This record gives sequence, structure tokens and C-alpha cells, in this order.
Amino acid sequence: MIETISKPKILCVDSDPLTADWVTAVLARAQIICSIETVGKGRDAFGLLVNEEIDLCVMEYALPDMTGVQLCGLLRQIGCKVPVLFFSAMNRPIDRELANAAGANEYLEKPDDLDIFADAVKFLLKRREPLSIQRPSQPLYALAA
Repeated sequence: MIETISKPKILCVDSDPLTADWVTAVLARAQIICSIETVGKGRDAFGLLVNEEIDLCVMEYALPDMTGVQLCGLLRQIGCKVPVLFFSAMNRPIDRELANAAGANEYLEKPDDLDIFADAVKFLLKRREPLSIQRPSQPLYALAA
């Protein structure tokens, strides 16, 4: 029997479409074979992360409808163990501290950490855990409100 291995699925959460293009190009150049889905709002990301199998979430700190910290905190509250890599232009120490406190696995700064982005993605994909979510008792969008 031939076993097929599916490509890791990465969710890029950023309101700037150029970031998703950049992420795709950098991962292709690093020969990281994956599929990338992009959303621009935290609520859309929350719905996908809860209802689909995502292997890694790359997110911006500042989103139009909530912060990446709020989104990450909501995910951790419901038991979502998808690795979260913040890739953000928000580079104050407090931004990093808040993201880490919310459950982020890594925090890289745009554009300073471009050279280590692919390595961070490889590392987080290798150590990811199987999707394990406790389904919320209230509607998903109520949690993100």
C-alpha cells in the first residue's frame, strides 16, 4: 500500500495581501512544500483554525477586527494547539511580551527577521502537535466578539 503524505497547511493572517505573497515566495525559495491560505481578519482566521486542519498560523499583530494577541488568546482558551508565528511590524518589547503571554510560539519582526523566517517555519512545522480542540459551547463568532 502506498501512503500519501499531505502537504502542511499554513494559514497567513494579515490584512496586507503583499505579506501573503512574500510568505509564499520565501517558503518556495526555501523549498518548503506547503499549501498557504490567506485571510485578512481575525474572525475569518478563527473560523478556519477551529474548523479545518491547519498546521501553522503566521499572523500579524494588528488586524482590522481584533489584535493577533486576542486571536491567539482565543485559540489557546479553546485548546487549539496550532503553532502561532507572529510576523509583525509591531516591534516594541511589550508587543512581543503580550504575544508570548497569549500563547505565541515565535515572534519575528518585519522586515528585520526576514533571514530567519523560513527556519522558524521549518522548526514549528516539525514540532507541531495533532489538532486538538475542545469545541466551544457558544457560537464561534461570539467568542471573537
